[in-house]
Amino acid sequence: MEQEPILNEHNKQEYPPMHTAEHILNQTMVRMFGCPRSRNAHIERKKSKCDYQLPSAPTAEQVQEIEDRVNEVIGRQVEVTVEYATRDKLPEGVDLSKLPADASETLRLVRVGDYDICACAGDHVKNTREIPRFKIISHDFNDGTWRVRFKLVEE
Repeated sequence: MEQEPILNEHNKQEYPPMHTAEHILNQTMVRMFGCPRSRNAHIERKKSKCDYQLPSAPTAEQVQEIEDRVNEVIGRQVEVTVEYATRDKLPEGVDLSKLPADASETLRLVRVGDYDICACAGDHVKNTREIPRFKIISHDFNDGTWRVRFKLVEE
C-alpha cells in the first residue's frame, strides 16, 4: 500500500474554483506572452488579481483573447488531478521558481487536463465544469508589470 508523502504545511484555504482558474490564467499568459507565471497573486472568492512581468501592456484584443482562452479551457470540462513527484523526477515544464526555499523534496503537482501542470499545495476543483465563467474586470500596466483583476461570473 502506497503511503501519501509528507509535504510542507499549507496555511491558506483557497476558493477552489478561483484558485483553479488562476492556474489556467497563468498557463494562458505563459503560452500567449512567453512570460513566467504570476509573481504576485491575491486569490479570493469575489475577485482576484495577478501580476505579470511583460515588456508592454496587452492590447484590448489580447485582453479579450486571454479571457476567451481561459473560458475555452474551463468549457472543455477537463479533470483536475493531483500527483506527487520528487524534484529530480518532475515532468517537463514544472516551474519551481515560486516555491519556498524550505519546500519538501517531494512535491504535489496539480494538473489541469493537458493544459497546465504546476507544483501547488492549494485547493482545486475536481473538474473545470465546477468553475463559472472567467471575466477580466480591469487591468493596468506600470513599470513592466501588468496587473489583471478578474472574477468568476455565474450565468
